[in-house]
Amino acid sequence: MWDASKCDLCGDCLVKCRYVDYDKERAVADIKSLIEGKDAEILSKCTTCIACNDYCPTGADPSNLIFNMQEKIGACPIVVVGKPVLELSAAALEDSAVSLEMTPGDPDKPVLSLDMFRYEDFPEGTFDSGLFSGMTVVRGHGIASLVGLVHMGGESFVEKYGQTVLDRLAGLGKPIVYLHNEGFVLAHVKARECGFKVDFEYTHLFEYLRDYLRDNRSDITRLDKKVAYQANCATRWIPEYDAFLDEIFELVGVERPRRTYERTDALCCSAPLIYTNRELAVDIQRKNFEDAVACGDDAIVTSCPVCDRVLRRPSGQFGLPKIFITDLCRIALGEKPWPEEPGI
Repeated sequence: MWDASKCDLCGDCLVKCRYVDYDKERAVADIKSLIEGKDAEILSKCTTCIACNDYCPTGADPSNLIFNMQEKIGACPIVVVGKPVLELSAAALEDSAVSLEMTPGDPDKPVLSLDMFRYEDFPEGTFDSGLFSGMTVVRGHGIASLVGLVHMGGESFVEKYGQTVLDRLAGLGKPIVYLHNEGFVLAHVKARECGFKVDFEYTHLFEYLRDYLRDNRSDITRLDKKVAYQANCATRWIPEYDAFLDEIFELVGVERPRRTYERTDALCCSAPLIYTNRELAVDIQRKNFEDAVACGDDAIVTSCPVCDRVLRRPSGQFGLPKIFITDLCRIALGEKPWPEEPGI
């Protein structure tokens, strides 16, 4: 959460932003305006990628300040476009009788939470895979991850509804495996910031997949490929979990070549910009794929259904297949072949 006492007005958060061209004076002026509760140009230009938190040397959490002010001012394109989704989510979160869509599993297996994503948002065969055999699967707006709503102007939703979502998951009476980063961030990061109780055990997808691959090492055929990784924005809150991804890549036999746009310097998939600044969105995608192609990558790996969907067009354009992280594991385990055509 934003901590004004940690901000020394160095301006790094916006000077280093890849989506604006600010010098220190301009950056400091915008941050000062936001601290004073006033509008600033960055509210309309922000892509909500959360990278400014990585650039902030003092841990002041400038993204939280920006997102709160985007919601308060309410005029930036992302907030305007996202309003219908926020209204739908609020209705489900406030309905005490809301029902969750659930596929029951074995009583001794954990629950796989899709947040509010639909089954069809994930690759075909995902839930028939041995990866998740016997697990109960649950989804619905009533357990929305909330942190992802910053892409639509809903920063306040975490504080308003975070405990509600966590209590609904606790009511399932089982450990939770989060299939999406943002649900994990709610339980692991935002709950501590906001003082929420988390009355269940939970696991990040990457850690779960790493453990599954270790347990089934004899079934793995190493892929001997090079891949780029498209980081979901929520990974900015949990950079330490990138180590699990590196272990997954090692286990399945793929190399992650060093490239310009990865880790701290990763580019947003551009999803928040598709309906607000398409020209910038296309430019971001172009830079991202050209970088991966230049490094000799055989595919680009995603871990977010939104990223996966957005990258369909450039995947075909640049001839670089995109592979969801669970499918990468399934390929190594012999459940499906390496894609022959981009986007499969």
